Formats: sequence, structure tokens, C-alpha cells
Amino acid sequence: MIKKKIVIATGGTGGHVFPAYSLANYLKNTFSIKLISDNRGSFYLKDYNNLNLTKIPSSPLIKKNFFTLFYSFFINLFSIIKSLLILTFDRPSLIIGMGGYSSFPICFAAFILRIKFVVYENNLIIGKANKYLLPLAKKIFVSYKELEGISEKYKHKVVEVGNIVREEIINSNISDYGTTKFDSLNILVLGGSQAAGIFADEFPQIFKKLKDSKIKIKIYQQCLNSQNDQLFQFYKKAQIDFEIFNFTSHIIDYYIKSNLVITRSGASVLGELVNFKIPFISIPLPTSADNHQYKNALFYAKKGYGNFLEERDIKNQLYNLIVSTFNDKSKINGILLNQRQRSDKNIFENLKNQIEKILNEKN
Repeated sequence: MIKKKIVIATGGTGGHVFPAYSLANYLKNTFSIKLISDNRGSFYLKDYNNLNLTKIPSSPLIKKNFFTLFYSFFINLFSIIKSLLILTFDRPSLIIGMGGYSSFPICFAAFILRIKFVVYENNLIIGKANKYLLPLAKKIFVSYKELEGISEKYKHKVVEVGNIVREEIINSNISDYGTTKFDSLNILVLGGSQAAGIFADEFPQIFKKLKDSKIKIKIYQQCLNSQNDQLFQFYKKAQIDFEIFNFTSHIIDYYIKSNLVITRSGASVLGELVNFKIPFISIPLPTSADNHQYKNALFYAKKGYGNFLEERDIKNQLYNLIVSTFNDKSKINGILLNQRQRSDKNIFENLKNQIEKILNEKN
């Protein structure tokens, strides 16, 4: 039996790419899958060799000046033309756009060629690319029904499917971390390029203050290559037990070692932490598009899944927030209890059922 072809369009940050890979990896047993990504997104896929991956250029429509706008327009026009050629040759049955500007060219090309496409949104406010594509899309799959920014006219297209998180997290046997793991603080710091500067500059002093307060700590900190020496020298001099690392496709290894995570507020990482049952402090990126990280952080905090702190409050409030989390076992148990109420273990089956339903529709 010949498998139907599905193209998954992704790119940009890991928050778009990792869900795309997880979905592709699950669907490949049922469908013939091709991943299309820009160069930036393909960096996150460098350790995965089991992919049918095609690269196309992409650029956000930046309006800083005429030159940047013209450049972005030219790149996207070229990407749409290349996408038209790819889709004309492959003739897939369905396109799945994973959000972000890099998914726009392939989805728009699908519309031109009358190929069905859907989009996926895991943030709490719809992104610009998905908003532009929504009138043309068959459906928009969302992580939460509370998604903001969709007009009443298109709400019939919304299908809540859950958070796409990595299969190894969903299939993990770790139920939660309980209070016994808080005899010491094993702090995982995530953020990569979106947090590298301020996290590397501000956090070490706060962690030193924790150690000086006689709290037993170990730090696992993600950073840029250029910050390795800075962090290594500081933690060594402060006699703090630490491990620094750059990009890794095996982040689950660090989840297992940690009992508190400090991170930016991308929907993908917050979804993973909730499903893995780890208390966290999310610090939204102030410059995120449409302030979507703030929306994510606020939503997860209101659900009681973790703590939320704005970047401007790091110096004055982060230390106290960590200490209060460490000392208040009822607070930890409350977070874990709320996290247990949320599970995305059926996400891939939900998506597969929705995809098959759309494929079986006549128009």
C-alpha cells in the first residue's frame, strides 16, 4: 500500500522545530513524511539522521527600513517559488505548518496549488504567520482552547489537540519529583540564545548567594560557546558544583538530574516541563513577538503549573522566589499536583485522527 505524502513545514527556533520533528517521527509509520525547514531550524535537527529534510530560505518581514523590508520580501518570494517547485514535484496530500515565518512560504504555495494545509499553534496567542494563513487553512490545531487572537469568523476552524512534546517525555516512567528530591537544589537553566546574555550575567551571583546561605546546590546551565569560560571561571572560584553545556538534543538527560528549572517561556519547553513534572520558574522574553512569552508564562502560572517572574525583577526577586520554593514543600506539592492534572500523552493519536479526517474529506 502506497503511503500518502505529508509535508511538515517548520524552522526558526527550537520551539517550532522540536514539535515538528516529534510529529514527523510519529507519523512516518503511517505516512510518507518530508520536513521542510530554513537553515536556522535545520541546526536543531543536525543530530537526527532519520529525516527526509529539505531546506528553503526564509526571513521575517522586518520593517526597520526600506532595505530590510525589500530584502525580506525578496527572500520570501524566492521561498514561495521554490516551495511551488517542491510541491509540484512531490504532490503531497497535506501540508502541516508548525507556525513561525519559516512555515509561511510552503503553506502559501500549497494554497496556490490547491493542496490542503493546516497550521499548528502552541502559544497562547496566535502568531502572525498563522494569523495570515488561517483564512486559507483547513484547520488550526491548538494546544489550549484559551488561545487568543482568533476572530469569531474563524473559530470553527480551531481544534484543541494538546501540546506536542517529545515522545521520550510522554513515554517517560518518571511520575513526579516529590519533596524528597528537594534536600538539595539541582537547578537547570535553559534559554539558549534568547536568554544567554542576562542569564549568564545575573544568575551566577544569585546562585552564589544561595550557596552562601548554606543551601546545597548544583547548577546545570545552558549557554553560548562564547560564555563557557566566563561561567566556568565564576563557578569554579565560587566553589559551586556546576555543569555548563551548549545546545543538546538530549535535554531529557538534564531534566532527570534537575528538580527546579529556570527558563524562558516558550510554549514547547513549558509543555515539556509540565509533562515531565518538574517545578519551574519561567521568565518571558520581553521582546518576543506579540509578547507571546508573557502570555504563555501568565497562563501557566495561573494554572499553577509553575512560577512566573518578569525579567526586570530578576535582581530583586529571583533569589527569594527560589528560596521560598525550596523551603515551602507544600508549594512544591501544589505545583506537582496541578501538573499531574495535565497530560498530553494522547497528542499524537489526536493529531493522527484529525489528519486522517481531513485527508478523507473531499474538499
